[in-house]
Amino acid sequence: MRIGELAALVGVSTRTVRYYHQRGLLPEPERRVNGYREYRLRDAVTLARVRRLVELGLSLEEIRDVLADDRGRELREVLQGLDDDLARQQQALAARRERLAVLLAEADLNPDSTVSPDMAAVLRDLPVEDSAIARFDREMLILLDANADPAARARVAELFRPLLEPAALAETQRLYARLDELADADPGDPRVAEVARDMADHFPEEMVTAMLSAVDDGRMDDWLRAVSAELSAAQAEVFRQVVTMLRERM
Repeated sequence: MRIGELAALVGVSTRTVRYYHQRGLLPEPERRVNGYREYRLRDAVTLARVRRLVELGLSLEEIRDVLADDRGRELREVLQGLDDDLARQQQALAARRERLAVLLAEADLNPDSTVSPDMAAVLRDLPVEDSAIARFDREMLILLDANADPAARARVAELFRPLLEPAALAETQRLYARLDELADADPGDPRVAEVARDMADHFPEEMVTAMLSAVDDGRMDDWLRAVSAELSAAQAEVFRQVVTMLRERM
C-alpha cells in the first residue's frame, strides 16, 4: 500500500501518518526501488490501534509506552488512570452544574452572584447603600474569592460569620459611615485614631489572628497596596493603625 491508501483504510490523513512517523508511533516502512514507502497490513493494524487510543484520550507518549508492551499490562494501567481522570472530571462538571442551577434560580442575578456560594452569603448580608468604603470592601472580598482555593473561601466565610449578626452588622455600617467621613480629612485628624481603635475592637479574635498571619507572611501585601492607592490618606492611615493595634494586642 502507498501512504494515501493506508491513510484511507484507517480513516486518517496522510499528514497524520507522517506525524506518527515523526513521533515514533508508527515505524517507517522500507522503501521500494522507486523511492516510495510500501506499507503492509501490520502497519494498518498499528495505525488503527494508535487512532483508537487517541480517541480514548491517551497522550502520544502514553500510546508509545502502551504499544511497546506486548502483554498489555501498561495499557491496563494507563486506561485505569484515564478512567480515574474522567471520573474526577465528571465530579467537577456535576459540581459546576449544581452551582449553575443555584445561580439560574436567583431572581436578582448579577455579576456578583458568580462568586462562590460561601462568599455570596457574606456579600448578601454586608451593607453597601451609598458608602464608598462599603463598595471598596465588597470589591476586595470579590477579588479575594476569585484568587482563593475552595478551602480558603470557606474559611473566609467562617471568619465573617460573627460580623453578620444583626448587632455586628449595625456597627459595621456605622464604621463604614465614619470612614467615609474621613475621605477629605488629614491623616493627623484625631478621628483617625478613634475609628482605628473602634475597628480593631470590632474584629472577632479568629479574624484578627488570620489577618495578622496574612500580613506577616506577605499574603496581604496586594490588599494593603490597594488600600493605599484607592483610599484617601486618612482612610489608609486608619487601616495602618488598625494593623499596628492588633499586633500590639496579640
